[in-house]
Amino acid sequence: MTSTGTHIERYRTLRAELERSILPLAGSVDGRTFTLQAGLEGLQLELGGYVVLEGGGPPALGQVRALTASTMEAGTVGLAGDDASLSARVVIRLAVGSGVVLDGDPGPFHDRRARPATPDEVRAWAERTARGSARLPVGTLRLADGVAAELDAGGFDRHTFLCGQSGSGKSYSLGLVLEQLLLRTGLRIVILDPNSDFARFRELRDDADPELAARWRELAGSFALLEANGEGDDRLKLRLADLAASHQGALLQLDPVADREEYAELHGLIATARPESVEELQGTDRPEARALALRIANLGTASLGVWARGPGRTVLDALADESVRCLVVDVGSLETQQEQALVASAVLDRLWRLRKGRSPVLLVIDEAHNVCPAAPADPLTALATETAVQIAGEGRKFGLHLLVATQRPAKVHENVLSQCDNLILMRMNSPGDAAIVGDTLGFAPPGLVGRATGFGLGEALVAGKIASHPALIRFGRRVTREGGGDVGSDWAAPR
Repeated sequence: MTSTGTHIERYRTLRAELERSILPLAGSVDGRTFTLQAGLEGLQLELGGYVVLEGGGPPALGQVRALTASTMEAGTVGLAGDDASLSARVVIRLAVGSGVVLDGDPGPFHDRRARPATPDEVRAWAERTARGSARLPVGTLRLADGVAAELDAGGFDRHTFLCGQSGSGKSYSLGLVLEQLLLRTGLRIVILDPNSDFARFRELRDDADPELAARWRELAGSFALLEANGEGDDRLKLRLADLAASHQGALLQLDPVADREEYAELHGLIATARPESVEELQGTDRPEARALALRIANLGTASLGVWARGPGRTVLDALADESVRCLVVDVGSLETQQEQALVASAVLDRLWRLRKGRSPVLLVIDEAHNVCPAAPADPLTALATETAVQIAGEGRKFGLHLLVATQRPAKVHENVLSQCDNLILMRMNSPGDAAIVGDTLGFAPPGLVGRATGFGLGEALVAGKIASHPALIRFGRRVTREGGGDVGSDWAAPR
């Protein structure tokens, strides 16, 4: 080996020895947060994982919130024995990070050893610090094998944002959370369901836990699942006269000032005739009424399938009926986007008008970028967005709580997203989307949010009041059948 090769080998050997000697040590100036360092080789600490901090007093349990590879200059060494002219700066590689103390009161400390916490240590802490609200078992902690992941039911009195790309398990996991809320609390739930994911919410899985299945059968009698093709009271329908004046005008694209004659005629006819559908407005000969009839004919609103056209419970009647514990509004079963926007905006408006009753309700808006988008494309969606913003800003004091779910956070109105105090974040293929979540919901640790691009199916970060700490979890098994789901890929099999 040449002298140059010998020098290089000596350098590498020395650096490797120094790197292996790096101990996993943590320090803190306040006893609540800490910084740490550890060797990269055989690194046992993990971002989001749990550590026990030992030495200089009773051990403390912590969580790693940031962890990255770094370099540090370790000094200058000679490479050729006594020949001082041959020397080099040794730069070693190591892991550096930071975290928070979850349990214990160590006070400021220096150089405590940090080791991975055992699942039993994490479980004991979780059981000891459980709050008084109902616990919702939704799966397991990803980084504490076998330890149950439980959400705090009381935390749902704050608005919640659930985000995940297609294929992340978002809809399945949403159903699991709602099942647990229904099984273990008295909270009433209203679901705007754009993809018919809850069309089979009454049906139990064959492998459902027998005890939970029995409780679910008792609950299912208080459910209402409204869809376009439903029979009787299960059909999703509206009466024109029950809609707010603003929604009636938006449906017919009438401006109260620019179209004042037709607008006044519309509301005069509605006040007099109390019609169930738009087609009942087409039978008078007054000039304003004829103009209104032409507008109705040109827009095709009389032929919408959502009109009641007879007796029976409408979706707005079901909203006002507090004996309905869970109301699923299957807007995805409606044929046109106009009908979907009309029903969504009417449901939001009616819930807002019922707010003074102060009856706690969790309003679930799935695919929220269609209901309350950042840039509404039509008058009905604009009304729905306006009401969603009102509920987000003021609904909590009236018992109106949101659970907003989407694939694309940038497409949801910022005044809805920014009011959320809870986060359930599943896989995000786009780092930009993950960054939007982190920037908007600052209570979620950026390092853990950044892990979302690498999540597997059913994996998530939960943070906010619904969680005792920002935790990486893996969702478990549902009780009920999932109504939606992706189209199968059998077409890709070899022929």
